[in-house]
Amino acid sequence: MIMMLTEILLKYQDTFQQIVPFDASIDKKVELDLSDQNQGLNPEIYEDTLLFSAYIDTLLQQSGARYGCGGYFENRILYARSSVFNAAEEKTEARTLHLGVDIWGKAGTVVMAPLHGKVHSKGNHAEYGNYGATIILEHLLDDQIFYTLYGHLSYNDLSIEVGSEVKKGQIFAQFGPPQENGHWPPHLHFQIIQNLEGFTGDYPGVCAPSTSEHYRANCPDPQIMLKW
Repeated sequence: MIMMLTEILLKYQDTFQQIVPFDASIDKKVELDLSDQNQGLNPEIYEDTLLFSAYIDTLLQQSGARYGCGGYFENRILYARSSVFNAAEEKTEARTLHLGVDIWGKAGTVVMAPLHGKVHSKGNHAEYGNYGATIILEHLLDDQIFYTLYGHLSYNDLSIEVGSEVKKGQIFAQFGPPQENGHWPPHLHFQIIQNLEGFTGDYPGVCAPSTSEHYRANCPDPQIMLKW
């Protein structure tokens, strides 16, 4: 099933709208490494939202980039900053593998629908380190239903009505500030989901290594939909 979805997305790849404003003639993006291999990103930085935000801003400024991006299936120890991802109390494995793509930029950056859809659900996950304001869109291509998830948004975006139509290219959200986005540096978590598995307004954006096969099968690489 996931291969079918990937093939459909590839088929329509040239028709997708930009998710964030980007003019290739003047704008630049840079791939950011936030993995466990990045020795420059230490607990002192990622456990402090202000320091973490300054770290991201510095990387963007040094590269002259409007956005930082990347992170699909990146193994990130930085999730230790939040108990949301560390299930040590239940003696289970911590979640460290990132299932979406992050686009790092300024708070207030607008988010556009990459294709036609409707609002499936929304949620506010305000716990430290969680998604904050979140919207899930439902789409249909070649009789295949699938979903796109947008995390770390603004509280104001949650005024959107469940079931409402969202047209391709329509602005429907924006990057939220840390106090509204789960206390992260401003960015968008973008994720494609084949089967929501009963979730509404939420879906795991990070998984434990032992469950990677399941989640990789259900969440194809979102970069297939990005238009830079």
